[in-house]
Amino acid sequence: MERYYKTGEFAKMANLSIRTIRYYDNIGLLKPSMIADNGYRLYNDQDFLKLQKILSLKYLGFSLEDIFSMTANDSYMSLKESLKLQTKMIEQKINQFNQMKQSIEETIQLLDEKKDINWTDIMKNIHMTSMENELVEQYKNATNVDIRIRLHEKYSTNPVSWFTWLYDHYKIDETSQVLELGCGNGQLWNGNRSRVKGHIHLSDISQGMINDASENLKDLNVQYYCFDCHHIPFDDESMDIIIANHLLFYLKDIDTVLKEIKRVLKPGGYFYCSTYGKNHMKEITELVKLYDPQITLSNVLLYEVFGLENGEDILKVYFHTVDKDVYEDSLEVTHMDDIANYILSCHGNQSEYISKDYQAFKRFIDAKNKHSFHITKDAGMFICQK
Repeated sequence: MERYYKTGEFAKMANLSIRTIRYYDNIGLLKPSMIADNGYRLYNDQDFLKLQKILSLKYLGFSLEDIFSMTANDSYMSLKESLKLQTKMIEQKINQFNQMKQSIEETIQLLDEKKDINWTDIMKNIHMTSMENELVEQYKNATNVDIRIRLHEKYSTNPVSWFTWLYDHYKIDETSQVLELGCGNGQLWNGNRSRVKGHIHLSDISQGMINDASENLKDLNVQYYCFDCHHIPFDDESMDIIIANHLLFYLKDIDTVLKEIKRVLKPGGYFYCSTYGKNHMKEITELVKLYDPQITLSNVLLYEVFGLENGEDILKVYFHTVDKDVYEDSLEVTHMDDIANYILSCHGNQSEYISKDYQAFKRFIDAKNKHSFHITKDAGMFICQK
């Protein structure tokens, strides 16, 4: 039989105060699995596992709001997978602190030798301290991206996966010089590893993402670079192919980046970039608006910045030819928990409204599902030649 614990017992097991457990209950972060007839709030072992994750994320520097969105429904990820992600972040923090320690020791040594302050080294220490926020953001983004990828992998109706479809378009041969901007964790290449050829250069603005990609692709011959794509550190006309998947709509200055891409591409070279259309996942937006019209899943309508509807006009200024191809797909979701997780993984204000009463939100979501929940996908790519 499943064992249940009263609030006091549960708090003692976790070495926390009863007040903390009650606070997590009140804000909806950790609700008890059962309320007995006599009013006692009862927790089980599954609740304890969730509490472990909450405490780990809190220790790693996440806000309670972030933690809520990452743990509101934990069915999307096993505890083991969650712990692996946390372990990776702790390892990165250890490396960061070791670098800081070495830098401090070097500064002390210079002070002893020169009796002078080396402000360059001191500023280096300050920069390393600020890297902690980047680690937290990377962990959160990686978790949210994983949630969204899982939804598509689990429920897509097209038997050809998105990354396979993308790779099918690339004209890569053994001699090709290929640069991907915003490579993330390298999933494009990981999903097509048996077909990878040419000289592959992967870049991202986040060193953490570069580290993840190099770990995921360690058996492939790939070069890695960390830079902001507004200034691409490659020679003029040095690349045969440049790839940017779901990247352009995040940029501060698309025109500057497109000029850089055109500069680096060889004559006749190809630029492949993917994006969304205005109807992508529209049923999700409609669903949350029905629950609360104040919810916004994204602070910016990405397809208005660079989407399937306006992308050609933006690109044709810089490229000789621009063609568009649309990925025919949709989702038929049979478990609404996955919808809830997807919504909580978005970049908007949804947690602010959903966290007030997550169970009410779940009841609303569940009531919308009969046999399956249909979701429109509206994504594709532009194929540009210099």
